[in-house]
Amino acid sequence: MGDRLRDKVVFVTGAGSIGPGWGNGKAAAVAFAREGAKVFALDLKPEALEETAEIIRSEGGTVETAVCDVAKPDQVEAAVASAMEKFGRIDVLHNNVGIIDPGGPEDLTEAQWDRLMAINVKSIYLTCRHILPIMTRQGGGSIINISSIASTHSLGYSCISYSASKGAVNAFTRDIALNYGPKGIRCNSILPGLMNTPLIHMGNVTDVYGSTEEMVRQRDALVPLGHMGDAWDVAWASVFLASDEAKFITGIELVVDGGITLKVK
Repeated sequence: MGDRLRDKVVFVTGAGSIGPGWGNGKAAAVAFAREGAKVFALDLKPEALEETAEIIRSEGGTVETAVCDVAKPDQVEAAVASAMEKFGRIDVLHNNVGIIDPGGPEDLTEAQWDRLMAINVKSIYLTCRHILPIMTRQGGGSIINISSIASTHSLGYSCISYSASKGAVNAFTRDIALNYGPKGIRCNSILPGLMNTPLIHMGNVTDVYGSTEEMVRQRDALVPLGHMGDAWDVAWASVFLASDEAKFITGIELVVDGGITLKVK
């Protein structure tokens, strides 16, 4: 166990993995706990949430949980209230929830568009709406929003709703950083590149490539370092931005991509 986040309370959305293995939120929640943080973990799926919590507890960490749809205002408000009841403060907000629907405007239904925007963007608005006043009263805090290189670069196929949502996350991050900086609140985004996490093994992503094996082969070949990243690459970047090591860093888009944006235009 480390102590980079000792005694800090971290509120993590999407803390359960969407499938077998380590998703970004699951790895981040565990990494925060390993650095001494008290974690309040949220996820829509109780089983996935409990799996993350059990790992933290088994390692001697402190965690409380809430099953929550972060696109629903009443559920977010209740989760924040529960975190305050359990821990009395929130020092770090880690917004990790996100989904992807490949396709362009003609491929996506209006319902798909609205659902993705609610999960990827509205959720961040809702958590910030309820947690920013808490951080303001405390005199500071750190907010980390998980974006994507899809917000600035092509992934090689159309995923217009995902790209647009992550562009919105970047703009949201900059606005919070500028306007809440005087209150001691930092806000940064992380832009993962091609990451080998359970999310990309879902059918709607692998269908683009024809098979999981071909998807992994093609995506690995695109990265200058020779392979995709994993959830821990994003998790440790998140720990850094949450810690006092990053106390003079705000409003940035931290790219974690193995160099792929150096060659993808």
